[in-house]
Amino acid sequence: MKELDAVVLTKDIPSERLTAGDLGTIVHVHDDNHFEVEFVESTGDTLAVVTVERTAVRPVAAGEVLHARVL
Repeated sequence: MKELDAVVLTKDIPSERLTAGDLGTIVHVHDDNHFEVEFVESTGDTLAVVTVERTAVRPVAAGEVLHARVL
């Protein structure tokens, strides 16, 4: 995974109102197996920018259905 890749969160981050399955974008790759990931609302406003371990996100896979949820 690299910068600007879309990723799927694999675990909840309640302090940021994020749940597993939320879609984000990698905005920075750290050297120590961590990513800075931005999550946005449907309006395009940033909901959160969080640093997560590589295991906390996965690439978006072909054939997946995206959906919306209310915050």
